[in-house]
Amino acid sequence: MRLAAIASALAIVLCVAVFGAILLQKASILVPASAPPQATPTESRAPTVADSAAESAVAAPERRQLAQPSAASAEKRFALVIGNAGYQVGALTTPANDAGLIAQTLQAAGFDLVGARDLDQDSLRRAFRDFLEKVTGAGPNTVAFIYVSGYGVQLEGENYFVPIDAKIARASDVAAEAIRMSDYIRPLAALKLKASIVVLDAARANPFAKSGPPLAGGLALVEPEPGLLIAFNAAPGTVAPEGRGPYGAYAQALAEMMREGGLPLADVFDRARLRVNDVTKGAEVPWRASKVETSLVFFERAPDAPTPAASTEQAAAVRSRPLGDLGAPEAYAAALDRDTLDGYSEFLTAYPDDPMAARVRAIAAARREALTWQRTRVVDTPPAYWSYLRRYPQGPHAADAHRRLAILPPPSIRPPSSLLWPMTCRRLRRKRSSISGGRFSSSTIRYSRLRRHRRSFSSRRRRRSSWCSHRHRRRWDFSCCRCRSTGRFPSGSARPLT
Repeated sequence: MRLAAIASALAIVLCVAVFGAILLQKASILVPASAPPQATPTESRAPTVADSAAESAVAAPERRQLAQPSAASAEKRFALVIGNAGYQVGALTTPANDAGLIAQTLQAAGFDLVGARDLDQDSLRRAFRDFLEKVTGAGPNTVAFIYVSGYGVQLEGENYFVPIDAKIARASDVAAEAIRMSDYIRPLAALKLKASIVVLDAARANPFAKSGPPLAGGLALVEPEPGLLIAFNAAPGTVAPEGRGPYGAYAQALAEMMREGGLPLADVFDRARLRVNDVTKGAEVPWRASKVETSLVFFERAPDAPTPAASTEQAAAVRSRPLGDLGAPEAYAAALDRDTLDGYSEFLTAYPDDPMAARVRAIAAARREALTWQRTRVVDTPPAYWSYLRRYPQGPHAADAHRRLAILPPPSIRPPSSLLWPMTCRRLRRKRSSISGGRFSSSTIRYSRLRRHRRSFSSRRRRRSSWCSHRHRRRWDFSCCRCRSTGRFPSGSARPLT
């Protein structure tokens, strides 16, 4: 009995031990052997431009998954991104963040990036020179991208980017204190690269030149060189409203469209214009002009990406359709997509009473004035500037026109061709060789003599007398230009009387 009790007790203990081991094994499966390390508090730091750009990129994961960097193995890509925000005249909110957003997008697209912010004049010139030197040695199969954000001004048809230490009290200080962009755009275009892209996110209401004649607002319309694309955040002669958020509407739209896989270069900027116009309710209409002939995409489209809502062929078909065949909203979008004076005029002809017509008229008026000023600046003569002033006496470039008129030499006094009196006497044509010994030529009438003739012509013609007032001659004289122009001679005067 005692042995049986001991055996049963040992069996119970053994069962409890085995059961406990099983429970411990289950517990070890459910609970990890080592807990993850606890997050230790670190030093608090201010978010950088790159952090803000990364957060903005994470906000659209689907769009980022659809695009992959372009796989052009032999193509070299270089980018220069500058954001100036800390100006002495007053800090800007968005340029530094906009530059960071564009820089991160270009890095993801495979660009060898050089970025900087808040550069003074010397640093800004050095950055442009170093970038040109780097691109020069890269070869013709190279894509160069320049993006600058900050204050931009225009003076006499030239665009300037303002460094943070600029002190521009009057218009004459612009050339000395700011960076003329054409000094670096022309050498870039002369390299004959595969594509050169210059984006000026700088059309803002500036606080410069408070004394003297004012500066024209916005940026000046320019004609790009072959192989070059130039883009502004606002149409020429207009300014963009300052963004209220951490990023500007143009930089956000441009970065979003650049990440669209398989989107051609021109479509990137055209769709960015439509997006910015929609976001700002028409307050900002970006502009671009391109002479890039080669095909370029920032990101290749992923193989598993869904089909886009509108293909490139469908967009081209919509562009070719008359705007009158579309509805008013579609016609307005098509006019903005074309971004030409003819497109805006066609919309106004088709929908003159549409609520968007007033906005289109303002866009067309600003574009027409910018084109007129550009042609005037290309001619660069006093008659061209006077013609601009007659058309736009209070125009945005009136002060520029007056400045050029003060610099250019006065024109030589030459009468218009319509004021030269024609030789109307048939008898004089037949006997021209015998008149005044052949010294007369009807094309060499002096302007002062012409004015005297014009004042007294009507009275002399009414008299019908045989007296000639020119040079105090007493009788009709064929050597007198007025006598010849009337074609009337006294009876009995078959030959000229000298």
